[in-house]
Amino acid sequence: MSVVTSESLKSELQMFDIPCQDDSVLDKMVEQCICNRIKADDMVLEWVAYSTTKNGLKLTTDTLEQFEHEVLNKKNKSKQSFKREDTHNRTRDIYSLQDLIKAEEEEESLLDAYSTPAKGSQKRALTTPEHPHSKRSVALLASPSMLLSPASFSPSTTPSQKYNQRGAKGEVVVTFGAMQGTRWVGSRAPGAGKQLELLEGPEDTLRCSYKYMFQRLRDVRNVLTEKIEELGESLRLHFNIEEFSPVSLSAQDSITVLGQVCCDSNGKLNAQSVLLEAGPEQGGQQVPVDLSELKEYSLFPGQVVVMEGMNTTGRKLVASKLHEGVPLPFYTSEVKMEVDEDPMNVLVACGPYTPSDSLTFDPLLDLINVIIRDRPDVCLLLGPFVDSKHEQIEKAQVTESFEAIFSRCIESIVDGTRSIGCRLVFVPSQRDIHHHFIYPQPPFTLPSLNKEQAQRVTLVPDPCTLLIDGVTFGLTSTDILFHMGAEEISCATGSDRISRILKHMLTQRSYYPLYPPVEDVNMDYEKFQSFAQMPLTPDVLIVPSELRYFIKDVIGCVCVNPGRLTKGQVGGTYGRLLIQRSASSEDQKRASPCLAAQVVKI
Repeated sequence: MSVVTSESLKSELQMFDIPCQDDSVLDKMVEQCICNRIKADDMVLEWVAYSTTKNGLKLTTDTLEQFEHEVLNKKNKSKQSFKREDTHNRTRDIYSLQDLIKAEEEEESLLDAYSTPAKGSQKRALTTPEHPHSKRSVALLASPSMLLSPASFSPSTTPSQKYNQRGAKGEVVVTFGAMQGTRWVGSRAPGAGKQLELLEGPEDTLRCSYKYMFQRLRDVRNVLTEKIEELGESLRLHFNIEEFSPVSLSAQDSITVLGQVCCDSNGKLNAQSVLLEAGPEQGGQQVPVDLSELKEYSLFPGQVVVMEGMNTTGRKLVASKLHEGVPLPFYTSEVKMEVDEDPMNVLVACGPYTPSDSLTFDPLLDLINVIIRDRPDVCLLLGPFVDSKHEQIEKAQVTESFEAIFSRCIESIVDGTRSIGCRLVFVPSQRDIHHHFIYPQPPFTLPSLNKEQAQRVTLVPDPCTLLIDGVTFGLTSTDILFHMGAEEISCATGSDRISRILKHMLTQRSYYPLYPPVEDVNMDYEKFQSFAQMPLTPDVLIVPSELRYFIKDVIGCVCVNPGRLTKGQVGGTYGRLLIQRSASSEDQKRASPCLAAQVVKI
């Protein structure tokens, strides 16, 4: 700051036509500028503003003292308090934390030098260690290698007590298929020779991020209309229906109508609030549906169905028969299977990979140890990897960027499994705070991977259909089971809710058939139409959920909810499957490629 003089102040005052011939007044202003670190022009501006509020106060030594008390002192106090708050509240990196700890250590040692030891302290030998460290520095900065490990991504690196004290480690909680004589340890060279690719090829798959947050209602309507027409045509051919009648057509005879189930309000669907909305070819109108004559049904908003019934007035359809949908065929491989081909071992895990009370990645490290022990051929790892619902992330207690935490997490997985050589598939989640919050979700980008690592790692979108050695896997990290479970209504179906929802997904041929989606899912319908539909019925469908883990065979598709690797503060579960491509039999009957499957506690 330039030196303030009487002459500079006098010239600034003359600019505003403020007369000042008294040298004592100028000396007082110079003193105030130096004490408060204010430039001459700023000082004069402050005085002009102050005198204007006081009805043109004259410049004297008395009025300057009054000005200093009312304006300058208050400004200094506000600056000091702001600096104090900024010092305590700003997010620190690891270097500023080291400086802070060092300063506190010096302060502690200075206080110890002047303090009187307690009476009981003389019982111990007062020896000074060769390299003294405070408890705080030992806890936070144990070693440089700890800073690079996935167990130290936050200032609070205390391991979760409940997770470390969990019981029943490695306990099998769900089994499926032939368990007798099953070996869950993979080959000595896992992943070698395994063909892993997206079923539809790179041209028809979501490969990179896209622009969103702009879609017209007309475009959404067109997507929904095409869905009704496409599914309606398959239903018409399967059930030999000649044609569909308009939903609002009044007729004394039974009619067959096609439409999409929706609710008559913004509330939850129930038996009295069901509407059937037809496509433009059938009039595009909505009609209330009376379900009282149906012996059994299972409906949810967005479901495309064919109904038979009476609509005598044109204002209400009394349904007597319901056709819910037809699944797509399974994948048929043209490559012949070798006779002595070994089964493929697949591990499936879903985040979060940290307990809710700590950002230590202990569960992830335990999973890496499981991978090293069992040597699976393929590991399907679904997000969230950096969970937006984590307590410390919600409270902004993380000291580095989310992208940095994610990169180090992935590097830990890739480097930790390098000796095994298994294939790694990473699926993003809507809860990954560092990634695009849109559905369908583009794959992660990992530019830091080298050529050797990139050969083992496959980055896929959510959702996607994978082809692994002639077996198709449907993958989605979005909790569609939980979302549809809250909206589905049923009557006397004779099956459990989870099986019904899974069947709806397969018969509606979509990874997210619910419309409208829940508030947490930001749907881009143009991309949804292109990338979130099932091209065929997968052999294995992976659907992680907050609901209880399970393995079910639904119309020939093995559906797996491996659970989450952590459930709150305690350990969760992961899944493993034994897959063998089935050779075509003489009677052309399809055999499931999933020989056995388990859900295991971490």
